[in-house]
Amino acid sequence: MTVRLHHPARKSFDSVVDDFFNSIPGLWNDGYSGINLAPVNISETAGGFNLEVSVPGINKEDIKVNVEKGLLTISYDKKEESKPEESKTIRREFSHRSFKRSFTVADEVNADAIQAKYENGILKLFLPKKEQVKDSPKQVVVQ
Repeated sequence: MTVRLHHPARKSFDSVVDDFFNSIPGLWNDGYSGINLAPVNISETAGGFNLEVSVPGINKEDIKVNVEKGLLTISYDKKEESKPEESKTIRREFSHRSFKRSFTVADEVNADAIQAKYENGILKLFLPKKEQVKDSPKQVVVQ
């Protein structure tokens, strides 16, 4: 089984240019955005693969998990925040930014049985392996 980050070189040229300019502090954005990727831990067990995605402070209803054509995509689109008229932000040191992570999923994963759970700021996904059909040894009769 191969679970790997969707290769960034496969991005369109426009997307690469956008990522570059959006990461420059103070030009077109409201500050330094860095690379908008949620950190991921991946582990393998006999029964499947566990992915843990760090997404603190984001509502689970706003996280999208899709599997299409062998690609597992986890994404979050930031919604505009409405600011009350009576308050003025003095300092903002953290914020939530949109992100999208994609992983190539091999044929040995049962994509129909993927499970996702969100707890304590961690999105936990379990990608179960398909049951392996074992070929039993056959005796060939020589005639």
